[in-house]
Amino acid sequence: MSACWLPADWPQQAGLHAGTTLRSGGCSLPPYDGLNLADHVGDDPQAVERNRELLQQHLALPAAPRWLQQVHGTDCVRLSRTASSQVPVADAAWTDEPGVVCAVLTADCLPILLADTQGPAIAAVHAGWRGLAGGVIQTTLQRMAVAPARLQAWIGPAISAAHFEVGEEVLELFRSAGFPEDLLEQRNRATGRPLLDLAALCRWSLRAQGLNQIHGGDHCCYADQQRFYSHRRSAPSGRMASLIWRDGRI
Repeated sequence: MSACWLPADWPQQAGLHAGTTLRSGGCSLPPYDGLNLADHVGDDPQAVERNRELLQQHLALPAAPRWLQQVHGTDCVRLSRTASSQVPVADAAWTDEPGVVCAVLTADCLPILLADTQGPAIAAVHAGWRGLAGGVIQTTLQRMAVAPARLQAWIGPAISAAHFEVGEEVLELFRSAGFPEDLLEQRNRATGRPLLDLAALCRWSLRAQGLNQIHGGDHCCYADQQRFYSHRRSAPSGRMASLIWRDGRI
């Protein structure tokens, strides 16, 4: 599965696994070609189900990933070994139980994975511009209730500032949320429109909450068509999954 898995490049912990899937290796047909793991983007449901089965087999997951109904919000749910039949409506999930696989789906938005370096807690966060400005990171940290200095974070593949034009109203949301002006100054020289650096905004937000161990944020899913999906580049598009789990069988 190494050909379709990008491991988190952060300090390793025994029994901790984290990373993002790549688009190769699945059975979806164009335009979802590859390992599309989302069941809400118009792909053949049977292909998505088969891709999810392949993912679980090739990564030797202790259980099926716990998918979320993501709505670009700020809610974070706690996952336990006892799975509900309903898919949680949330954009982040955390657990402190081994064998539970937290997962978020992305194709331009930021996936953020968090792990306690001194305890069992882990989390997966889906953060687009709405989630970042709205406080999904803060909500997740509150739910985890772990001292931020103990956490390490990995920022997975997302659209880079060079390819992410937004409107002036988006900048105003970040200003209103207290983000510094120097992170909101990039412009497209040709159009004059704002360019938003999600990874830089994420790093600032994590540091503002007290996290110092921050890694990743250097893969652009828009620019790397061979490895990553990007909704902005080629909608309709599949989705990658960012997963985090600790060893343990359910």
